[in-house]
Amino acid sequence: MKLKKLAALLAVAGVSAPAFATNGMNMQGYGATATAMGGASMAYDNGPGAMMNNPATLGLMPEGRGIGVALGFLGPDVKSSVPAMGVSSNSGGDGYWMPAFGFIQKTGKWAFGVGVYAQGGMGTEYDANSFLAMGTGQDVRSEVGVGRVIFPLAYNVSDALTIGGSLDWVWMTMDMKMAAGTNDFMAMTTSMTPVLGGAMGTLMGLGANTFRLDFSDNNDFNGQAKGNGWAAKIGFVYKVSPQLSIGGAYHTKTDIGDMKTGDGKASFSAYNVGGAGFLGTMPGKITIHDFNWPETYGLGVAWQPNDRWLVAADYKRLNWSKVMKDFRVTYSTSALGGADSADMKISQNWEDQDIFMIGAAYRFNDALTVRFGGSFAKNPIPDNRVHPLFPATTKDHYTFGLGYMFSKQSVVDFSLTYAPKVTVTGTQATGAPGSGIGGNQGIEISHSQLNWSLQYGYRF
Repeated sequence: MKLKKLAALLAVAGVSAPAFATNGMNMQGYGATATAMGGASMAYDNGPGAMMNNPATLGLMPEGRGIGVALGFLGPDVKSSVPAMGVSSNSGGDGYWMPAFGFIQKTGKWAFGVGVYAQGGMGTEYDANSFLAMGTGQDVRSEVGVGRVIFPLAYNVSDALTIGGSLDWVWMTMDMKMAAGTNDFMAMTTSMTPVLGGAMGTLMGLGANTFRLDFSDNNDFNGQAKGNGWAAKIGFVYKVSPQLSIGGAYHTKTDIGDMKTGDGKASFSAYNVGGAGFLGTMPGKITIHDFNWPETYGLGVAWQPNDRWLVAADYKRLNWSKVMKDFRVTYSTSALGGADSADMKISQNWEDQDIFMIGAAYRFNDALTVRFGGSFAKNPIPDNRVHPLFPATTKDHYTFGLGYMFSKQSVVDFSLTYAPKVTVTGTQATGAPGSGIGGNQGIEISHSQLNWSLQYGYRF
């Protein structure tokens, strides 16, 4: 099991490590309470994790202060293969630790606080001898991590209506090690300065048939490419009756500048696979353009028919199509004596995602509560765009959890999530040069998950 980058630093900061997410790149749920109930969270008190869901529900907590400290584990199982060729490779990215922290103060009609949580991410790791390395003898990997520092505020307008919002500082990191054959590389390349183009022609004249783009560090604290910016959320909860509540929230698209590596922290390499082997490498810099998190909105209902049962259901929409159309990268280098660069893109064409979540909780006694639920969605990645480095393809999730109150102040919550295996097969032949359309025809990718989270809460 490989533990992912950022875990050490984020544990100190109280942040979840970049995670292999479960609805596209988004987490299936936030906070152990909501996650155990299928991710439904819009219309009931679900603790500090609500600042990632609907910040208005923070106004439902009782007077006083509350903290939540959590540790989550995501266990994806990803396999890529080409059945027609009899080759396959299992991703080594099979373990992601996720610490998190939240603090909330409720005073009169106001609730406010701070929290640090993972938004989500995605990634895989394949060995140097896998078919995805394409004979280069170098490993292939990707890792995208997104986290938020959140400043929420909620206000009880009346006994029935609570409104809320948050200002979020968002950061992203990315690592990538990727190999591509000549046709795929030409399809990805949209423009190139003349000197760099001449160097490429020379390499191809020497038999270059495989190329690598690498930007990845060995630092446990971050990824090689970095960017940050801002986002916001607004929400409401309305008590229709003592038993029935409705709630909704809107999350803005993030406003993050380009992610960048430092000078010389990326490299472009050429190989003559099957012949001379390694031909050469050029150090440079990577700029990833306009990589953002989508706007999200949700609406939910919570029904508590008696003091033992709580039932909740949500609908959520993730507008991936507005942020995941093309993955656009500029590689720049001074290795050839000037300011040379190449612009590249990988067509993504993700679709918007509708997610339906339902869950229930049953309080056995004053100490023990049992929760269960599920969430149901479609894979947002078209079959002609799915890639072994970005297999964010899971659909449905089944959840279970427990809550145990040691006292009126102290509680532990646990959630377990299973995402059944989804298998997709690529259908796209390599496109024309500059089209951004890489080939994935015949590549089969399977992906399942078993995840858990443990949270301790204390109110004082």
